[in-house]
Amino acid sequence: MAFLAQEQPRNVHRLTGSIAPPADASSLFRTEKREMKSVWKGRLAYEIYRAVTRAAGPALYYLVEWRRRRRWWRKQGNTERVPPFAAPGVRPPGTPLVWVHAVSLGEALAALPLVRHHYSTSVPTSSFVILMTTTTFSAFEVVKDLLPDGVIFQMAPIDTPAEVQRFIGYWDPCAILLIESELWPNLILYAAQKGIRLGLLNARMSSKSFKRWSTPPALPLISLMLSKFSLIAPLSNTEALRYQLLGASPTIIHFAGDLKYAAGDYEVKEKERKMILDDLKEQIADRPTWLAASIHTGEERVMLRTHNELTKMFPELLLILVTRHPRDGHRIALELKEQKVNVAIRSKKEVISQSTRVYVVDTLGELRVLYRVSGVAVIGGSFLPGLCGHNVSEAAAAACAILTGSYVGHFHQMITEMRQISPFSIKQVREERELMDALKMLLGDEKIRETHQKAAKQSFEIMSKGVVQSVWELVSIFVL
Repeated sequence: MAFLAQEQPRNVHRLTGSIAPPADASSLFRTEKREMKSVWKGRLAYEIYRAVTRAAGPALYYLVEWRRRRRWWRKQGNTERVPPFAAPGVRPPGTPLVWVHAVSLGEALAALPLVRHHYSTSVPTSSFVILMTTTTFSAFEVVKDLLPDGVIFQMAPIDTPAEVQRFIGYWDPCAILLIESELWPNLILYAAQKGIRLGLLNARMSSKSFKRWSTPPALPLISLMLSKFSLIAPLSNTEALRYQLLGASPTIIHFAGDLKYAAGDYEVKEKERKMILDDLKEQIADRPTWLAASIHTGEERVMLRTHNELTKMFPELLLILVTRHPRDGHRIALELKEQKVNVAIRSKKEVISQSTRVYVVDTLGELRVLYRVSGVAVIGGSFLPGLCGHNVSEAAAAACAILTGSYVGHFHQMITEMRQISPFSIKQVREERELMDALKMLLGDEKIRETHQKAAKQSFEIMSKGVVQSVWELVSIFVL
């Protein structure tokens, strides 16, 4: 049984029982003065930011719109004049609305399980409607087809006073949930001014961002922004400490797990199974295969050199190379053809033949299905300095044997957690030779490969259990 300490008079020392001297009024005054000065500096920094973004607003708006439309027209071949940057759902009159915002594809996929949870059969959907937004076109293009019925989906407004006020004024959300590190001053401070409650989920703060926000011009501004949140759910103790050092109150910081584990828990739909999975498995047949996922510019050289060496031991080996940015796929395929390498390109619907050595996937939204084609996955975005890794839980959910490089950024936390459950769940390699040796072992020994696959799947299942429910409970308590 827990015992409550008996309340003592404020001027009685808790240890000795002696009468403590009254608090120094001058020290209290100095503390209050420092706090007021910090708030004043934060408001001044915000007014400067607000003035700059107001002046640049029209130019920023047309620049962003031009880039979005150009991306759409390139994809569609100029067949549509007006790109559909909104996927409207149904909002019954008078129904409250919660706005969920994620900047890019990774964050949007992390938010999806939370959105699905609200629209699941176990949760009443009449309480509020969800508006989801993304900033990047690639995220919009993929996520619009994955959302449950009823979700309103749009491109996010840019962070200028006019755009934020127009957007919030139109949708009138009762709460805003920001994913990971979306700290936009106009959005946050205008929402707080309107009495809208704010939550920051899967909150991360890299060492680089922490240093940038800790500078004298930026610190008062972020302290002011963080004071407006009702909930911050960080990824780790390190992030929690950084947010507190930047001014967040410890009372709003609560842990619930990483939503990116839930993003990996993805059931392949029957349509996707027939159109992608079964079709590719039939083309590949019994050939040994490895998949290089989310490969950034420059990393393809590492993967292709490794593949060339591996084919000396495994002549029938096929590499499925999934580029992070689709535009890189065409360039890589051309370079391979110039080297007389037999290559097939997914966007052109080219078939994998027995002589195909590299299958270049330059499309979006298919990676989680492709993990189920190959039992061995190398996660890119981690083999060159300056990169920050990618979500490994998607490959673990598909029971792949997983390899990744050294440059993993905030995914270090996820990798550490999974390796604590089983050191075989993920293997990090430091150099190209180590990558090749690891692949030789996994491709050449079925028992070792199966051990790594089972370990990855088991670690994922343990870490992903209950994450969405835990996050949703925090949102319900502190934000909604």
